[in-house]
Amino acid sequence: MRAIDAPTLASLLDRRALIEALDRAFAAGAEVPPRVHHDTGAGVRPAALLIMPAWSASSIGVKLVTVHPDNAARGEPAVQAVYALFDAASGAPRALIDGTELTRRRTAAVAALAVRYLAPPGAERLLMVGTGSLATHVIESHALVRPIREVRIWGRRRERAAAIADRVAGRGLHVAVADDLAAAVAWADIVSCATLATEPVVRGAWLRPGQHVDLIGAYTPRMREIDDEGLRRARIYVDTRAGALAESGELVHAIAAGALAPGDLCGELADLARGQVAARRGAQEITLFKSVGTALADLAAAELAVAASAANDHAEGPQ
Repeated sequence: MRAIDAPTLASLLDRRALIEALDRAFAAGAEVPPRVHHDTGAGVRPAALLIMPAWSASSIGVKLVTVHPDNAARGEPAVQAVYALFDAASGAPRALIDGTELTRRRTAAVAALAVRYLAPPGAERLLMVGTGSLATHVIESHALVRPIREVRIWGRRRERAAAIADRVAGRGLHVAVADDLAAAVAWADIVSCATLATEPVVRGAWLRPGQHVDLIGAYTPRMREIDDEGLRRARIYVDTRAGALAESGELVHAIAAGALAPGDLCGELADLARGQVAARRGAQEITLFKSVGTALADLAAAELAVAASAANDHAEGPQ
């Protein structure tokens, strides 16, 4: 059985290859039972344990995730995980993988895949809302699928936004800290949110025609990154309909308020990958992608990592 730690996983999961692998995986499908969510502790914001299984004809995988939002105040990751991959035919364990790095990379890659289908083809300006561990991954992944030239980063703590800007500067991007969030939203071609917000940080009134909005942070009914007006103005797509309708605070709130109906969702990422629904229909349209996470993406990323590790072994030959 392989053991793949975070640095090794980072070297194995090429971002472009991961986006392509996810495109194939969403088109092909897999068995993905609803994830199990347990509240595990108190705090300013409650902690949680998530159990996320998925399987295909070749592999069975399960991710165990702990979510401790209060960790951010201590400079520690809020989301941590481990991933176990098994052979589907025999049930034999194939790999134990750092799930934290896996989650970050697949989450950014899923959002980038949606950007490839939905964002304006000439999108050059990206606003990153949120300064957590996902921010760098999102910026680098989005820059692979659109001709991003300028990036602005907004966070509640300016020094953290500046640290992210320093981290991604010098990669062919002009990067700056945004102090005025409303102005930064209006400036951007793509607005990407990766926060743990419990109240909307982006307002629909700030949006302009032709933008793409990417919501990948809020993952429970108690969390929201955009208000009802933002949803009303956009054509909405989701990673999975069942997951988004159950766990997206934005959608749950809007439906309860009568601002949105489940039928208003235009499609899942699988529908886009299969060509079963229309993507962006015009230059003035606002599109929005809401992701709460799916174990299908974890399975595809784990399989890609194990295949890359095996290829490295073959290339190196016997020691």
